[in-house]
Amino acid sequence: MNFQNIIGNDNIKELLSKSLETHNLVHSYMFIGPDGIGKSLFARDLAEIILCDEKSSCGFCSSCIKFESGNHPDYTFIDSEDGKSIKIGQIRLMQESIAEKPIVSNNKVYIINNSDLMTTEAQNCLLKTLEEPPEYVTIILISSNESKLLNTIKSRCTKITFKSLSNADLEKYANINGIQINSNLFSVYNGSIGKLISLNNEIDLYNSLDLVIGSFETRDIVDIWNNSEVIYKSKEKIFDILDYLNIVFLNNLRNTNDYKFINCISFVELTKKRLLSNANYDMCIDNLLLHVWKYYHSN
Repeated sequence: MNFQNIIGNDNIKELLSKSLETHNLVHSYMFIGPDGIGKSLFARDLAEIILCDEKSSCGFCSSCIKFESGNHPDYTFIDSEDGKSIKIGQIRLMQESIAEKPIVSNNKVYIINNSDLMTTEAQNCLLKTLEEPPEYVTIILISSNESKLLNTIKSRCTKITFKSLSNADLEKYANINGIQINSNLFSVYNGSIGKLISLNNEIDLYNSLDLVIGSFETRDIVDIWNNSEVIYKSKEKIFDILDYLNIVFLNNLRNTNDYKFINCISFVELTKKRLLSNANYDMCIDNLLLHVWKYYHSN
């Protein structure tokens, strides 16, 4: 009940919980914030509570059972069908549904995910519903880019801004879900559980890169060349790899103030430019590893 299984943005949990307790919900919300931080989870939980007979997502009433089964006639989740836009036809279908009274619950909830993908025509069409929604309807727009929404749309919704999750929140999520986390990637996760999950699929790659980086001080350059297969054989991911190297070098710079890491970062950037200019791949990696090794042994 009341968003207890969602990590982070506790102030929003409190705000929405209080609105539910005081029966002070509005008919149109706009959930704004970066991707992957739980906006849709909040919207889904709010929808289940609104539709619940007990207004608590009890899990036992007919409404909750239908909601959890994904078969609730008074709940509609709208998203882009082609990954590019939400079209006016989808909004017109929503409006036809809104005109019909609830079937199972006393309310109806509509979530428009990635609402910034609505075409201008779709947004203008939605305005008619936002101006005078039926008493039983709640509409939740979810967006990571509110600048693409018309001001007239934004002015008719109560805006709730979600913040990126803290590193502690990400660690908590990882521990609960048995996900291995790489502390060097916190700056890439950028407070997003979505990015954490996505990058976790590549955790073996990043752990292998850590071994390569850790060998610069202890091995000679020939050994490093021979043991950097993970870089030589990952041509399709090379720019992600180079970005990760710079993340590690930047973290090391912050921790040590050692100028060699500035040189390492500079040469990684030079390597990116060479690769973009279609320079020989293996030679670029050879030179990168050689120069980084030299910087590590320059003192």
